[in-house]
Amino acid sequence: MTTRTMAGEIAMNGSGVVQHAFGARTESRKALWTGRILSGLVVAFMLVDGGMKVAGAQVVLEGAVALGYPASTMFGIGAVLLACTLLYAIPRTAVLGVVLLTGYLGGAIATHVRVGDPMLTHTLFPIYVAVLAWGGLYLRDARVRNFISSNR
Repeated sequence: MTTRTMAGEIAMNGSGVVQHAFGARTESRKALWTGRILSGLVVAFMLVDGGMKVAGAQVVLEGAVALGYPASTMFGIGAVLLACTLLYAIPRTAVLGVVLLTGYLGGAIATHVRVGDPMLTHTLFPIYVAVLAWGGLYLRDARVRNFISSNR
């Protein structure tokens, strides 16, 4: 879709990026805010999860033992999760953060497969979180959109 304005011609491509006549690119506000909201949900969920692990919440320790992990490992796992989440939340390091979170979530999937948890509710839940994390980053970070677009 192309629109003429007083400042010149602008074109909106399918990825939600506005291409101005003079070459400047800006994300659509709707896509940017959708990405921020999705990323915020992921960050909030991961901060609560990691914080409960670091704090040694009884429900977390019992869950860890039921999954075959010693309760003593929860502090370290929680600290790693918090570090990955903080990297994801900071725009400059968000790409590294989402890659590390993806690895963390892959471990969660492996754990649920190993203990035979239900597929849709337990085993695939980390994939749902990863899709939200990557989707949020795609919508809010032009570097990710450009990387994905350049590999078609």
